[in-house]
Amino acid sequence: MSKRPAMLVTGGAKRIGAAIARAFAGAGWHVVIHYGKSRAQAEALADELPSAEIVSCELDDWNEGPAMVSALAERLEDWRVLINCAGVFDLDTAQDLDPPTFEAAMRVNAGTPARLGQAFLARARSTTGRRLIHVTDQKLRNPNPDFFSYTMSKHALDATIPMLSMARTDPRDRVYGIAPGAILASHDQTEAETEVSHRMNLLHRKTTPRDVAGAALFLAGGWLASGETIYVDSGQHLLAQDRDVLFLARQ
Repeated sequence: MSKRPAMLVTGGAKRIGAAIARAFAGAGWHVVIHYGKSRAQAEALADELPSAEIVSCELDDWNEGPAMVSALAERLEDWRVLINCAGVFDLDTAQDLDPPTFEAAMRVNAGTPARLGQAFLARARSTTGRRLIHVTDQKLRNPNPDFFSYTMSKHALDATIPMLSMARTDPRDRVYGIAPGAILASHDQTEAETEVSHRMNLLHRKTTPRDVAGAALFLAGGWLASGETIYVDSGQHLLAQDRDVLFLARQ
């Protein structure tokens, strides 16, 4: 078993999750990469990293996630960080909530991450305190009527951050949030459209997965008070955008 401090990132095989995995690996951590259906990508990423393994569970199942955490907690000697990065991002609107979309979003984006966090804080062993980090969204401060169920689910996940922080039994533990802005192509967006939409922020710059990964590494140090959320979006959350930037870029 690796003597490095361990971290788990859900959805770690691709996109922002993979950037987080690479950043922690580069900083000397043992990285546990969770995947759902992306086994090949997870294996390829783990092969790149100096100390890594892969795990899988279905996040839309109420019991698989906590069981995965419990199994890891039994064998990881110094498990310091859990980052809930996986999520679903499907379209419905404030005019037409789609019940299956809502149910999937609330379970995968809010309910399961909360249960993973509860199991982690109850069972993981660490010599320095544990860090539970939820990846939310800048839509917490800058909502619009698009992706209605998704946005509700991220608000629900955000609500768990102060509540889980208040429920801590070890004062060394921390519960945090990272709220990214538009970073990678999403939904049916083309790469060309991202060049427009991802600069719709105060700095007119593209926020990168590395920016989010750097924020996660910072929070892993526990420098901030528990319950804090940091926005990694080049100021997007400070604007008032009446549509998702995916659609604003097409107008």
